[in-house]
Parts: sequence; structure tokens; C-alpha cells
Amino acid sequence: MRITKALTMIILVALLGGCNKGEKNGDAVSSEYPEVLKLDVENSSAQMRKDAAVFLPVEKIEARHPHFNAGAFVVFHEQQELASQANDLDGDGDADQIVCVADFSPNETKALTIRYAKSGELPREYSKRTQAELSHKFGGTFVNRKYEDGAFQNVQYLRVPPEHTDHSFYIRYEGPGWESDKVGYRFYLDWRNASDIFGKKTPEMVLQNVGQDGFDSYHAMADWGMDILKVGESLGIGSLAMWHDGKANRVAQTDSITCAIVANGAVQSQIQTKYFGWKIGAGSYDVVSDLSITAGSRLTEHAIEISGNPENLCTGIVKLENSTLLPPPETNSGWTYLATYGKQSLANDHLGMAVLYRKHDLIEVTEDQFSHVIALKPANGRLTYYFLGAWEQEPNGIKTADEFEAYLKQTVTELNSPFAVNF
Repeated sequence: MRITKALTMIILVALLGGCNKGEKNGDAVSSEYPEVLKLDVENSSAQMRKDAAVFLPVEKIEARHPHFNAGAFVVFHEQQELASQANDLDGDGDADQIVCVADFSPNETKALTIRYAKSGELPREYSKRTQAELSHKFGGTFVNRKYEDGAFQNVQYLRVPPEHTDHSFYIRYEGPGWESDKVGYRFYLDWRNASDIFGKKTPEMVLQNVGQDGFDSYHAMADWGMDILKVGESLGIGSLAMWHDGKANRVAQTDSITCAIVANGAVQSQIQTKYFGWKIGAGSYDVVSDLSITAGSRLTEHAIEISGNPENLCTGIVKLENSTLLPPPETNSGWTYLATYGKQSLANDHLGMAVLYRKHDLIEVTEDQFSHVIALKPANGRLTYYFLGAWEQEPNGIKTADEFEAYLKQTVTELNSPFAVNF
């Protein structure tokens, strides 16, 4: 099983150590969660890292702490409890991954403590800073590929019905959505399969209300924000495609598609989509697409597995008027980016967009009629990249090209300087 990683990727250097039942983080917590794991997380970079996500595979914890219980744990830095969650990434009912978020000063090593109970369920409640959802109608029927009557309900899983197409009025805002306290995204769960951006004017979770008051009401400005990107026939922001016959071909023709909400947590949310029989030229491919976002981050991680050993996968950014293609950082290795900035949002204001990728994955930077494109080489059928949107109307949003470039350079530095975790 592959466990995906977010922007502040954690390298697990060692998983060593034991339990110390004597340590107290408050009498109540010590009583409910008597077992203790200790770890150090090192920020080796000379920059502040806010809301850094720390990822811990449960199987590696259990190898050293066989009684660890992902149903009853808390994470502390000194006396401060950190928001955390357990994720079941493969859907087997058991947690595979623990994630928490913390702030790090430049060159800081932060001592964390995980307290747990050997048995039972003791869930903790934290402010929700991410969300993923998928909502479609029940109680109606398809008539000429349009869904009539019925009401929206959220679901954890959907096998896309063969009658469904664009503007079928079946799926709320036409596909799954995911958000952090910074920005929201969606993609069209139909032949278009392109990603879009919801600009947010609030850090609160908003997707649960989007599209409830009219099928495409989110194209008008609301208190929470709006859909800010014109996608059309392009790659939108970070959509999966394959470069073939001189253009980026999105995942348009398939045998079938399933979509699942893998995680919908306080600090991380994730959507998994499986495409069976993606047809490109003479080839046919099966794809597993994992989209995830963490608290305090604009970045969506897109981790892909594909069968059939294709020569390339590609992604990119829509070409829009009033935007400028920004120069990438001068580097021959590590992470880099394709980025645009300008007055290119549907609110007629400034929007920055970027796709971040590993330099060694690059085949070429190119373009077609609709998109700026990067063609990338999967390694053993796997590829990971990130994409993001930064809208000027976000609370404390990025408002100039210089600010956006500075933000991108900081993001690249973080990707190129992963943390180290020592148990």
C-alpha cells in the first residue's frame, strides 16, 4: 500500500524507543492515555514552517510499540495538544497513518509526545481545517442523461453511473470537492475530468453549502467566495492528462470510474478516484488518483498509480488572458514549478496558480492551444506532483506577483528540505 505525503514530507529516520508511563500531561489525559511514545521532529531549514504536517505510518509504530491503538491517542508538544487524526487509507477498517500539524521555528527540533490507550475508542475533537465531500442526488431518475427530481446526499463512495455526463444535475458542483482553511478545489467527475478552484474569503469550511441553492450558483460571489477559474477545454489547475498527438489529453474516455472519500478530517482530507480502461491512442490504462490537502496549506498533492507503463503523464495550467508565466527557480535538481500570475480569476482580480514537480521527472515543458503543459515520466507506474491556487481575496491573501514568487520559493525550499523524525 502506498501512503501519500503532503507538502512538509516527513522522513522517518528511525522508529526506536519505548513507553514511559510516568510522564504526565494533565491527570485526566494521563489516566485515559497512559502509554507514551516520544519523538523529535527536526526542521533543518532556516525558515519558519507553519502548520507543518507530520506523517507516521501505523505499521512502523506497531513494529516497535505493538499495543499502539490508533483509536485512542493524543499528540503533545510540551503541554500543548496538537490537532491530529488517524487515517484508514486502504479502506480495510484499520488505521494506516497518523498525521498531526505543528509550527516550527528555523532550525528547530521539536520534542513531541504521543500518549495512547492500549484498547478502546477515545476520539478527540479538533477544529475542522480540512474537508472532502462527494454529494449526489437520490430519489429521482435519469431522463436523456439529465437527473430529474431527487435531493442531494453526501456519500463516501460512488461508482459513476453510465448515464452521467457533464451538466447532468446529478452530482453537486459536478464532482467531489476538497478544501483547507486557505482554498477549495473540485474536479468534474465526468468526461472532462479537470480540476477547478473555489476561492475562499473565510477560513471556515464552506463546501457543505456550495451548490445547495442552485446548480451553478457558486459562479456568483457569495459571502464565502466563489468559483474563480475558467477551465473550458484546458487542464484547469493540475489536471491529469497524457501528452499525445501534440496536445494534453485529459481522462475523457474510460470503461468505468469510482470515487471515494478516503479521509475527511480536521487536519487532512483525501479523495481517491479509480479510472478503469482510460483510452489514449492505441493504449488502455487503469489509474488510481489520490488527491489530498492538509490544514493551513494551499497545496493539493496528486499521487498517481498507472498501469501499462505509459511514456508520459502530463499536467499543467489553463492559458488565460492577463496572466504572466513566471520564471521557475534556477535549479538542476529537487522540486521546481510551472506558475502563472495575473488578473485571471473569474472575479476579475489577481490569482496565482502553480504546479510543482520534481525536476528529475520532467520530460519537457510545452503547451497546446488551451494549456501550459509539463510532460512528466512516471517511475514504475507512479508519479507525484502538487498544485495550488492563491487568490488575493483570501484572508491575508497574496496580492502581488512578487509575493506569489516569494511564496513559491519558500514552498520549494520546504519540499527540498524534508523534516527528520527520530523516535
